[in-house]
Amino acid sequence: MDRNAYSRPISLKKVRVTDAFWKQEMELVRKEVIPYQWEALNDRIPDAEPSFAMRNFRTAAKLNAAKKEGAKPVKWPLEFRILPEEGKPLEDRFYGCLFQDSDFSKWIEAVGYCLTQHPDPELERTADEAIDYVCAAQLENGYLDTYYIISDQDQIFTNLRDNHELYCFGHLTEAAVAYFEATGKDKLLKAAERYADYIASCIGPEEGKKKGYPGHEIAEMALVRLYEATGEEKYLDLGRYFVDQRGTRPYYYDLEHPECVEKGKEEQQRYSYQQAHLPVRDQEEAVGHAVRAVYLYAGMADVARLTGDETLLTACERLWKSITEKKMYITGGIGATHVGEAFSFAYDLPNDTAYAETCAAIGLVFFARRMLEIRADSRYADVMERALYNGILSGMALDGKSFFYVNPLESVPEACIRDERKEHVKPVRQKWFGCACCPPNLARLVSSIASYAYTQSKDTLYVHLYMGSVLEQEWEGGKADIRITSEFPWNGKVSLEVRTQQEAEFTIALRIPGWCTSYTLDGQPGPMAGEQVKDGYLYVKRAWKDGDRLELEFPMEIRLLAADDRVREDIGRAAVSRGPIVYCMEEADNGKDLHLYRLAEDPAPVERRREIGGMTVTGVRTRASRRKPQEPGPLYREYRKPEYEETTVDWIPYFTWANRGEGEMQVFIRTGD
Repeated sequence: MDRNAYSRPISLKKVRVTDAFWKQEMELVRKEVIPYQWEALNDRIPDAEPSFAMRNFRTAAKLNAAKKEGAKPVKWPLEFRILPEEGKPLEDRFYGCLFQDSDFSKWIEAVGYCLTQHPDPELERTADEAIDYVCAAQLENGYLDTYYIISDQDQIFTNLRDNHELYCFGHLTEAAVAYFEATGKDKLLKAAERYADYIASCIGPEEGKKKGYPGHEIAEMALVRLYEATGEEKYLDLGRYFVDQRGTRPYYYDLEHPECVEKGKEEQQRYSYQQAHLPVRDQEEAVGHAVRAVYLYAGMADVARLTGDETLLTACERLWKSITEKKMYITGGIGATHVGEAFSFAYDLPNDTAYAETCAAIGLVFFARRMLEIRADSRYADVMERALYNGILSGMALDGKSFFYVNPLESVPEACIRDERKEHVKPVRQKWFGCACCPPNLARLVSSIASYAYTQSKDTLYVHLYMGSVLEQEWEGGKADIRITSEFPWNGKVSLEVRTQQEAEFTIALRIPGWCTSYTLDGQPGPMAGEQVKDGYLYVKRAWKDGDRLELEFPMEIRLLAADDRVREDIGRAAVSRGPIVYCMEEADNGKDLHLYRLAEDPAPVERRREIGGMTVTGVRTRASRRKPQEPGPLYREYRKPEYEETTVDWIPYFTWANRGEGEMQVFIRTGD
């Protein structure tokens, strides 16, 4: 591994996002989502499930203060989710899911990112007050998880497999670094360091320490981020230990709770849910809980980058292929089954029972960006773009006030209500969730979107996503502002201008999207003479002068896509895409019984500009036929060739579905095959 070729995300303080599309999404998060979620974290949203997150921190702080004065703590039973008894007043105990602390952490992380783009003294003051509550809950030894602080401190680190302490630590640490980088305030960062130090005093390779690792991963990449923020090698060492120790024999989770070992289950499948069935370098297939998996793989990629570990990188590449070549939906969604919110077997990608959790697609973006830091390969950026514009943005309504946890590719409202096999699929977005990981996760991603669009090495700026921005860049030869304008995702025109007071020599690597068959550079078919294309990136190396420009155009043709024949659910079906956008049919445009439609042999697709939920989008219309309803009769009858009537189908961007009320939705349409 050539570590000199690695790139790193550009500091958000060095990027000003001006993009018409993403700026709108970021402003939606800033103006609507972050204030809304703060109200939700404080249980002030009418008719929404309470969060209890901030209440738990205040309760923990209160009990912590009382303990310092000699009060004896009360021990409460440990349960996965604890709700107050109806009609009874709230007690000084933990409420909500055992990982409820992480909702605050993701919120404060999103706040930090927002503050880099839009300073807001009032929001910063609210965040500082919230951080005060959180830090007041921290124990003297550094431990900081309200579930155990309130319930039973004797049980700390006794159930790493199930009880999410290290998961909550990971989110707290990600948030602390983000807020420090945005504001320069290190109170939460110091709390995260103290917590990390306490974990390292309890868990690790040394004699007398627990030989465990997280049941729900994220601590791995969070510790890498803490190392990069502080320069303290001990945090990288702990993150690497978690990666190396995972799945080794004897299984730590067997030793932790031998009474819970599942008898009769094949040993290597015992902990596949937690990706702990094998050492990570021996894992060949993405299995288990999808969010946990991609969080782990992102952490593995981080450790591989920093340590130069070729075996770890090889494992990352193998697992990437397992996901993207056998287990990923056309929308970039992952996790096909609601049973365990998990990956299913290869090519099992049902549309109407899909889980495709918003958080899982977000985790796939984390994994993709980290692989891009190691090597610029458009395979990673293409998937990142697909997930962002489709399987992630679908998780939030266009007004930012309701959310999908699950992102199916086909939905019939009656089935969602009456079929318990599909009860996880919601036909309309929800105001909030008792397990509310997805909304704040989406907010932190959108708020930090520029860190996924660009990375930089010693002499090269990599453009992974085309997003209007102004970037402040420093090179050995001087400084330059790079101004990018983009009409994505509706138009493939991109321009880039360099502003510099002195000539600066550097390279700009421009991704060639996998969905386009050709492109032009400065009006000429690319690549031009002297320009290099490698792994899907066009490398333009020049001694740049003030005012130098590049004009790119990536034609966005309407394409019909078919799944591999091994995807049984999609055989004889096609999906519509244009540029990075995947489309769907919706009842609001096409009426009920979408399953009766069949794509015409010559679909003759055309673009249609239209408004959905206040957003102007590029829609598509295709020719189709609709199966005529049968005459009433027996449930089963002699086969007769069905009759069809010619019609058209209107397609909207998948991420915009369910913004016009409840109705059917379908991504894939039958063909005549």
